[in-house]
Amino acid sequence: MPELPEVETVRRGLEPELPGQRVAEAWGHPSSKFNSAGELVGAEIDDVRRRGKYLLFGLVDDRELIVHLGMTGQLTWHFAADDHLIDKYVRAWWLMEDGGRLQLRDVRRFGRVAVVDAGHYETLPTLHHLGPEPFDDGFTDVMFWAALKTSSRCIKTQLLSQRPIAGVGNIYADEACWVAQVSPISRRITKASASRLLAALRDVMGSAIDNGGTTLRDYRTVDGSSGDNQQHLLCYGRAGEPCLRCSKPLTSRVLDGRTTTWCRSCQPAR
Repeated sequence: MPELPEVETVRRGLEPELPGQRVAEAWGHPSSKFNSAGELVGAEIDDVRRRGKYLLFGLVDDRELIVHLGMTGQLTWHFAADDHLIDKYVRAWWLMEDGGRLQLRDVRRFGRVAVVDAGHYETLPTLHHLGPEPFDDGFTDVMFWAALKTSSRCIKTQLLSQRPIAGVGNIYADEACWVAQVSPISRRITKASASRLLAALRDVMGSAIDNGGTTLRDYRTVDGSSGDNQQHLLCYGRAGEPCLRCSKPLTSRVLDGRTTTWCRSCQPAR
């Protein structure tokens, strides 16, 4: 599933293209998850923002188009002459007056499109209850530690819940826990460990943005190319391989439904 770095990479790719564009035609798959795409005909796009793993397209008429990529969503930008790029997995598209086409392709249909009044996310509970953005200057390690202490669930499960911090998924949770030497299966965390974990989350996600995101299978940038961060992963997906810090084999197990990789030696459970 695209996480914050992938969604931010897509946002940065669309930001120079969409503000000021007016939607001439639009279509959404008849599913309730996509059919609101057609409501944008005639609307002018004002800005392109991100909140956690969600893309928010502000409209001049005080509405917002919300797009969540789900597990296999790909949001691309091209021109109408490239009609061969439209296939049976396209779930929504928006044709601009200048011929540019914004297109959502989603093989497994776990993505979502919604049109809401600006700032009103009550119909999108995960977005409505998102925790702080990891790169917000006002979000401190003490605040992060306090949020983690409110639950007895495993640290990784809390990260994936989006409540203590927004935008973290399976890849960057494993990576950050390894960098911070925090066990993902721990149910308690010290203030010092929380501080290291927040710094690690910012570091691994910042680097991933610089690398264009992680492409393991489906994720693509807005021009259809792959990211490069998969070449730089330190822990995720390396179960059984030597830990890059202590050389002992990395462990893997399913934790609350998600495959989790860590080093039992470097990341002892508390």
